[in-house]
Amino acid sequence: MDRVNMSIAVLPMAAQYGWSSTTVGLVQSSFFWGYLLTQVLGGIWADRFGGKLVLGLGVVWWSAATALTPLAAQAGLPALLAARALMGIGEGVAMPAMNNLLSRWVPVAERSRSLALVYSGMFIGSIAGLSLSPALIASAGWPSVFYGFGGLGLLWYAVWRARAASTPADDPRISNAEKAYILANTSVSGKSTDAIPWRALLSRREVWAIIVCHFCHNWGTFILLTWMPTYYNQVLGCDIFKSGVFSVLPWMTMAVAANVGGWLADSMVARGVSVTLVRKVMQSAGFLGPAVCLSLLSHVNTLPQAVACMMGAQGFDAFSQSGLYSNHQDIGPRYAGVLLGLSNTAGVLAGVLGSLATGWLLAHGTWADVWRVAVALYLVGTVVWNLFSTGERIFD
Repeated sequence: MDRVNMSIAVLPMAAQYGWSSTTVGLVQSSFFWGYLLTQVLGGIWADRFGGKLVLGLGVVWWSAATALTPLAAQAGLPALLAARALMGIGEGVAMPAMNNLLSRWVPVAERSRSLALVYSGMFIGSIAGLSLSPALIASAGWPSVFYGFGGLGLLWYAVWRARAASTPADDPRISNAEKAYILANTSVSGKSTDAIPWRALLSRREVWAIIVCHFCHNWGTFILLTWMPTYYNQVLGCDIFKSGVFSVLPWMTMAVAANVGGWLADSMVARGVSVTLVRKVMQSAGFLGPAVCLSLLSHVNTLPQAVACMMGAQGFDAFSQSGLYSNHQDIGPRYAGVLLGLSNTAGVLAGVLGSLATGWLLAHGTWADVWRVAVALYLVGTVVWNLFSTGERIFD
């Protein structure tokens, strides 16, 4: 929720402060400046100190930064950029910490659908943020979006601190039978990771396949995440309320498709299909589906057609949860947090460059140019993934 609220709030903020498309791109990208800094650190901290602590503190940090955003905007553009970067610093630890928790809690045979279910929370949060933001802005002004969502994060932390555990061994609430089952069917012990074999990790082409493909994937994903309401507003003439409503639909598709993809992937593994083939099939769908849909988007001129293309792009994108995003735990479950941090650093870099490039392209070109770049990277990712990825465990 905290990440997508700016994609709606930026419309009245740009009108109030007189921002150009280039400045909007700068504001949109500033979140990723901080997000980039804590990807690897978040993985190291989660593998060493436990996902519960790292994720909890990250939520507190980014919720506080979210609540301070209106004050920063009033102070000027540099202060706003700093506040957004600080928010990114906190949120940067989230995905590495979640990957760490999943590698310790989820049996291998349930990996794809459990990861898809957990990540569905991100999609549902995007749906809630995009749905609630226009109404909040209409009734209480754009600052209310940041105050409200920041406060929700602090309430969440109270529940998380009381109920969560980093490993089954740390949880006094589960039965001994359930604890024994989880420990026997996960690929990593409950012990923390003290030493990271950096040379071994970075010397494998399978790791670099994940890193490169995460970049290719996130370029398109973050453009849709941050610029979709602006596209509806500028190209199709939707007001802020309609922009928010129609931006919700692709995320609803994504939430459903992620869980369908997770079920399909785990079903294929259960039937004896190799994990490598499953990951390649699912990620190929996650690349080629959005590439086709965004290519079509350059040739549509009605709102229903545009929404259908966006829904298709996000729906196919969700299959990546059972491809790229599950692969860190496949190849090195003990270092899942660090591996996710490494690849998501590249993914965040794509978010920074993609947001800036989109602002520049819109100032000097058209939306068709934006989609062409995203499609080209999806195609590059497809080739790299099918040539170099694996679903086999390569790190002890």
